[in-house]
Amino acid sequence: MIVLISLSTAVFSAGAVAQNAKVGSVQIENAYTRATVPGQMAAGGFMKIENKGAADQLISANSPIAGEVQLHEMSMDGQVMKMRQVKDIPVPAGGAVELKPGGMHLMFMNIKAPLTAGDTVPVKLKFAKAGEVEVKMPVNAMGNPGAMKH
Repeated sequence: MIVLISLSTAVFSAGAVAQNAKVGSVQIENAYTRATVPGQMAAGGFMKIENKGAADQLISANSPIAGEVQLHEMSMDGQVMKMRQVKDIPVPAGGAVELKPGGMHLMFMNIKAPLTAGDTVPVKLKFAKAGEVEVKMPVNAMGNPGAMKH
């Protein structure tokens, strides 16, 4: 019985942890998105991108769960929150950039089906220098501020 409980706990935990990915000198950590409700057509994607090499840029993203994945920036102009699409997201040499709520992020547009907590979303990221990498983003429950950390 103890073995079965331990095994089921390990399987449950594995589904909730973001997969890290690496391409060239770029490392993706703590990637996640959030669950959506039926009829919701957009969702954000968040992660930390670390760069151990020369300056690079995230230039595009795509996923089979969405009609389009855009690179977005959110900012405040007085009391007004503004969101706009950007052509790339700079990743500084020897530095990192955080894609997070309220700042730079991915925007999944025209979602094909609701995102359900516990599922995983495949996302292909394309960098100008490092190339392409696929990241498996766990879908966190609505209201969950981020991926679980272990």
